[in-house]
Amino acid sequence: MDGNYITQLLEKEEVLDKNEIVQLLNVNMNSKDFYSILNKANELTRNEFQNKGIIFAQIGLNAEPCSANCKFCSMGANHYSLDSTWKKSADEVLFEIRDLVKKGINDLFLMTTADYPMEDYLKIGSEVKRILPEGVRLVANIGDFDVDTAKELKKVGFTGVYHIHRLREGIDTDIKPEKRLKTLAAIAHENLELYYCVEPIGPEHSYEEIADEIIRARENNVSVMAVMRRIPVKGTPLYDKGQISARELAKIAAVSRIASKPKRAMNAHEVTPMTLICGVNQLYAEYGANPRDHLSITEDSRGYCVDDVKKMLIDADYEIKN
Repeated sequence: MDGNYITQLLEKEEVLDKNEIVQLLNVNMNSKDFYSILNKANELTRNEFQNKGIIFAQIGLNAEPCSANCKFCSMGANHYSLDSTWKKSADEVLFEIRDLVKKGINDLFLMTTADYPMEDYLKIGSEVKRILPEGVRLVANIGDFDVDTAKELKKVGFTGVYHIHRLREGIDTDIKPEKRLKTLAAIAHENLELYYCVEPIGPEHSYEEIADEIIRARENNVSVMAVMRRIPVKGTPLYDKGQISARELAKIAAVSRIASKPKRAMNAHEVTPMTLICGVNQLYAEYGANPRDHLSITEDSRGYCVDDVKKMLIDADYEIKN
């Protein structure tokens, strides 16, 4: 591929179209162009986000079989792979959060399976909101919902929603793509902040598929963007498909940062040190259930704690945002 053409794409002021995004994703990782892409993404984030490192914490509220049956998730009802089942009480959640906010976080996510009762979720969300310090955003990571539920989330105090149309939605999941898109529309209708992610990326996914999700994020006014590689969890249907390399994840993160133009932050998950030099300035600390883990208490396994995340961002020369 002509290096001059790649340079032109990286300096282009207008948004990149699908073909141009695919061209960047196709760059050989042993070429100078690969490092030019990483450098551009890094430059954008360091300048536009004032070199601030951002810490999000997520608490999985339940470890239960989920009817969405995502083939990459350890909590799919047809292939439940976690070591136990449970559901946190409001008191347990509040206890954890009081400790988390002392450590210093910017956004707090409450995550559930798709079948979690909305009434219970709103009740816990309301109690959590009351103890959150001013300035800490409260974010929902739940199943699909309509405009009325979006209004309720906003009324309770949720400021944003993590919601995506996954790669091969409706094929690797039991969720209809139209349902995911209606939820995105409900989020926009209520002006809730959108947290989007291209995920879960595996070796079998084409750059065209990945480009479609990057564009979808941009067209839905993404505030916080992310890319996530699929972690093979033993017992899940996609376990044998394997995972992409850390270098491939870094390239996809860099191209996503350049093409999606998020307003506040960029994330790669699960994080590798390499991704912190390609435009990633936001990391997750994870607690409770995690769909990429085989243990239901992920802080004892895959999940990073707040202190771990903070150290990684500081080591990458980011200034921690308070």
